[in-house]
Amino acid sequence: MAGEAEGKGFKGCIVVVIWLVILAVIAVAVRYFYTDPKEEKLQSDTGSNSSYSHEVKIQADLFSGYSVLRSEEMKKNLRYDGIRLTMVADEADYSARLEALEDGDVQMAVFTIDSLLVAGAKLGRYPVSIVMVIDETVGADAVVAFDEGVKAVQDLNTSDASFVLTPSSPSEFLARVVKSHFKLPKLGNNWIVESDGSGAVFEIMKNADRTKKQAYVLWEPHVSQAKKIPGVKVLLDSSKIKGLIVDVLVTRREYLRDHPEKVRAVIEAYSRAAHHYRNESGGFAALVRSDDTSLSEDGSKAIVDGIQWKNTLENYAHFGLVKGAAAGDLLTMEDMIGNVTEILLKTQALDSDPLNGNYTSLYYDKILLEMRADNFHPANLIAGLGQGTKDLQGVRTNIQLGKLSESQWSSLRAVGDLNVQSIGFRRGSSAISLSSEHELRRLKKMLDNFPSFYLRIVGQTRSEGDPEANRRLAETRAKSVGDFLRNDGVSASRIRTEAAPSASKSGAAQSVRFQVGQVPF
Repeated sequence: MAGEAEGKGFKGCIVVVIWLVILAVIAVAVRYFYTDPKEEKLQSDTGSNSSYSHEVKIQADLFSGYSVLRSEEMKKNLRYDGIRLTMVADEADYSARLEALEDGDVQMAVFTIDSLLVAGAKLGRYPVSIVMVIDETVGADAVVAFDEGVKAVQDLNTSDASFVLTPSSPSEFLARVVKSHFKLPKLGNNWIVESDGSGAVFEIMKNADRTKKQAYVLWEPHVSQAKKIPGVKVLLDSSKIKGLIVDVLVTRREYLRDHPEKVRAVIEAYSRAAHHYRNESGGFAALVRSDDTSLSEDGSKAIVDGIQWKNTLENYAHFGLVKGAAAGDLLTMEDMIGNVTEILLKTQALDSDPLNGNYTSLYYDKILLEMRADNFHPANLIAGLGQGTKDLQGVRTNIQLGKLSESQWSSLRAVGDLNVQSIGFRRGSSAISLSSEHELRRLKKMLDNFPSFYLRIVGQTRSEGDPEANRRLAETRAKSVGDFLRNDGVSASRIRTEAAPSASKSGAAQSVRFQVGQVPF
C-alpha cells in the first residue's frame, strides 16, 4: 500500500511539472504573440518615425587626425541623407579592426597604409578597399635625439644603437622609413625598444643617458615639448617625407558592392565637413581641442600644423583621376602602396609582398570618379548647384628647393647617407652600368619621398694609383650620376656633385655615395 501511494505521489509530481511547463509555454506565447506586439504597436502609434533610414559604423582610434569623422558637422551632413553615423572607438588594434570589418560588425574604418598592409598580411586576405585619403602627417611625428649622442642619422649606424617607439603605430613606421632609406648596415637586430605611447617615450627620453646612441620617436604634442629641451634635435620628422604616413578610409568590400550610394554619401559628408573646418578661422584647432579637452591651445595648434587634411582635388590626384599640373607632385595611391610595401619588406615587417605587386586591388576609384563626373563641390549641399570642380581648392605642392650658394652648400646640416647599392661603372670610365641605372631610378623614388632634402653626390676612387687621375675620375663619375638623375626629373638646384679624398682600396670606394642634407633651422 505504501509503495502504491508513493507511486501515485510521484506520478502526481510529474503531472504538476508538466502543467507548469505548459503554463510557462502559454505565458511566453501570450507575451510573444500578444503582449509584446500590442506594446510595440502602442509605442509605434504614440511615437514618431525615425529620421534615419540607414546606419553606418566607422571604427577608428582617437588620433586627432580623425576628429572630422567624429565631428558634429559630419553627423549633420549624413543626417541630411538619412544616415546615422556611429563611431566605434578602439585602442589602435589594427588586426582586430580588420576582423571587425570582415565580420560585418562595422562597415568602414580608418587605417594608415602600412597598418592596413600588415594587418591584411596577418589575416591572409584584404576584405576591404580604400575609398578615400583622409590625411597625411606633415610634422606630427618625429625622430629626435640628444646632440651629445646622435648628431645625425648616420650616428645610429652602430650595433648598440636603438629607436625607442610605440609599436604598431605611425612612429614605428617612421623609424622603419629611417632604417630603410639610410645606410645603417651596422644597426643591430634589436634596434626597436618598445614603449606604450608617445608620452611614455617622452618620459624615457627625459631620463636617458644623453651620450647614448638612441633615438626617440614621438608624436605631437610631445614633439613640440621635446624641442624645448636643451640639446634635443630633430633627426627627421614627417614634414620631410611625402606619401608614406598616410591615413585612408576603407570600406568592407561587400558593403561597397551592395551600398555604393551610402559609401558616396559618407565621402561627400566628410569632404563637406573638412571643407567647413578648413574655411573657418581656427576651425581645425578648435575641432581638435573639442575632440580632446586635455589639449592646450598651443598643443592643439602643434597638432594641426603637423597634419594635412586632404581636400577633394587632392583625393582626385591620389586616385589618379587628374593628371599633369592639376595633380601637382602628389603620389598616386598605387605608388604610395608600392613604396610603403617596399619599406615594410626591407625592414622585415613583411616576409613577402602580400599583394604580389597588384596594388590597384587595394583601392576603389569609382566613387571619386563619379563625384568628379557630377562636378561635386564640398560647398554645395545640392548637387549641380553652385560651385563646380574648377572652383575646388587646389593641390598643395611641395615648396621647390632654391639654388644654394657655395657657402650655403657648406653650411647644410647633414641628415645621413641614403641606402643605395654601389653604383657600377665600366672599368676606368664614368659610363654607368645598365644594372646601376635601375638603382638610380630607385634613388629618384627615394628623393621623391624626401622632397625637402638637398643631395650631395660624392665620387670616390681607390687611394692607390695617380691621385690626380683618381680625383678626375671621381668627379666625372659623380657628374655622370648627377646628369642621370637630372634627366630622370630631379631638380638641378637640389644636386651638387664633388669628389672625396680616396681612403680605401676596396671596390666600393670606386663608386659614389649619396648624402642628403637640409638647410639649418
